Amino acid sequence: MLSRDKLIDLYRELREEYVLSVYIDGRVSEFSDRNLWKKRLERGVTQARERAQGQENGKLEGFDDALSQIQEELGKHDGYLPNRGWVGFATPERVWYAEAVRVPMPDLVCWEPGIRVAPYVRALKQARPVITVLVDQRRGRIFEYLHGEIEEPTNVIAEEISGDLSDVSSSKRATSHSGVRGKTATDAAQKVLDVESDRLRKRLADKIAKMAGDHGYVVLGGTPEATAQLKEYFSPALQKRSLYASSLHLEMTPAQVRTASEDAASLLTQSRQEELLEEVVNQAHSGGKGALGPAAVQRALRESRVETLLLSRSFLRANPDFADHLVGHAFQQHADVEELSFDGAERLDREGEGLAARLRFRLPEEE
Repeated sequence: MLSRDKLIDLYRELREEYVLSVYIDGRVSEFSDRNLWKKRLERGVTQARERAQGQENGKLEGFDDALSQIQEELGKHDGYLPNRGWVGFATPERVWYAEAVRVPMPDLVCWEPGIRVAPYVRALKQARPVITVLVDQRRGRIFEYLHGEIEEPTNVIAEEISGDLSDVSSSKRATSHSGVRGKTATDAAQKVLDVESDRLRKRLADKIAKMAGDHGYVVLGGTPEATAQLKEYFSPALQKRSLYASSLHLEMTPAQVRTASEDAASLLTQSRQEELLEEVVNQAHSGGKGALGPAAVQRALRESRVETLLLSRSFLRANPDFADHLVGHAFQQHADVEELSFDGAERLDREGEGLAARLRFRLPEEE
């Protein structure tokens, strides 16, 4: 999948060229529907051709060659598409990107200068790493969920701690006797165990911080005491992007962890978006670094002041061309773009007609 930066680079590189952008909804509920996406694609191609013919400055030169490039990629799939959605961008000379994605996509075919980027914003959520950590007082497992795939990296920390704990256990068995001396030996062994557990948490926290980076989410599972202690080593910013899931335990399979990671990431995304919207709304109402509504957002985009563009899902559906123009303009100034859903989207529709932005700075006349 494309990362945000790669999508922006691709948008900038192709904005002057005619590109065939193809989005396909790959979801299938019945076996008999497995080829319906092909029929929907045919309708989309016909509509795109008709739109190009009807536009005053539209052109069809190169359309069929670009379509052949896309069809060659799709020819690799017999019947079912391999995931919930599929996206492809092609010029007459080559395919620039073609891949199945784990996020449902709208059925859409566009032949126009530059790639159609707005629908892909939803897929960018899959490019945000989700680090799932299963931990108790003696060991930890770290999983990375990215681009719809789950991976359990080699955990050197757990291997080293396991060896240390074996030594501690042997020492404890050899020195534990009845009486005061035995109690002292047991207490000493427990202190060693506590020190090693503390070392484990510090090493895990360092590794998690590197893997999550500035934008990744962290899902914690295992024993409540161990996860609470581990979280104390997180930075304040990482703590805000972390969630404890009581259903997670150390013996889970990667498939089980993947499902739990997806669910937790959705909750974290929803919470983060609602906090961001709350900030933007408050800033907009107080004359701060926030823009609310189409007029204010368009002005901020023209003045290259947008740090994060917020669009509701209903706004994207109702205004596909306008939304794509706004997203493209935001990408030109390297702004972030967020598609809001659920409660956040409903509030954005009510208070900003589906559109808002966090700004980099205010103009002097606004202060």
